[in-house]
Amino acid sequence: MKAIWVIAKKEFSTFFDSLAAYILLVVFLGLSGFFTWLYGSDIFFIGQATLQPFFGVAYWTLFFFIPALTMKMLAEEKRSGTIELLLTKPVTDWQVVAGKFLAAFLLILVALLLTLPYYITLNFIGNVDHGAVWSGYFGMLLMSMAYISIGLFASSITNNQIVAFLLSLFIGVFFLIIFNVLANSFTGDTALLFNYLSLSTHYDSISRGVIDSRDLIYFLSLTFFGLLLAETALAKRNIVE
Repeated sequence: MKAIWVIAKKEFSTFFDSLAAYILLVVFLGLSGFFTWLYGSDIFFIGQATLQPFFGVAYWTLFFFIPALTMKMLAEEKRSGTIELLLTKPVTDWQVVAGKFLAAFLLILVALLLTLPYYITLNFIGNVDHGAVWSGYFGMLLMSMAYISIGLFASSITNNQIVAFLLSLFIGVFFLIIFNVLANSFTGDTALLFNYLSLSTHYDSISRGVIDSRDLIYFLSLTFFGLLLAETALAKRNIVE
């Protein structure tokens, strides 16, 4: 666990050594704030003290935000050769993947914590459904974990950051959109299978305040499977070389 934490701290500090993390945070907060308070179906338009407008826009913002964050975490290290140096140290492939996952998760956590003023402001506007707000944030974190694992897998199988970004988006589209469309196109057990595979199905359930063990198992399993594939990609590379 110590090795994972050391890698996570180093990777987390690396985010802020360049402008990348600052730009991503500003874009995330700017877009979420704009659509939550000023435009379209914002809080004042719907006339309710709810953060659903924020969760709605963050749902899509994180879809692009996280692949941009993870695209170079392994791909760039492989391209530059620094992964060679890292893997010569007394760390396992799993610890490398888990450490980078934790660093990305911490940055997403920081981004979401910076939106807490939205929640505080709502308390002065009207009666807030606190349970719905916290379950919405919980759903955001679970969804982010799944996206990060997918992004790390995409980054582990290529040396090109752009390819990793596009591949991560491509895989994410299946879980976010295509499985949901397929679920509505079929009936019976096939529809149930695609419905269960759809990330939006489980996120919508949690964001409504319903914490179901099936939803937790789905997100945790997807996260673990993505990280396992990333570790396998690194291990296979080492065997080949």
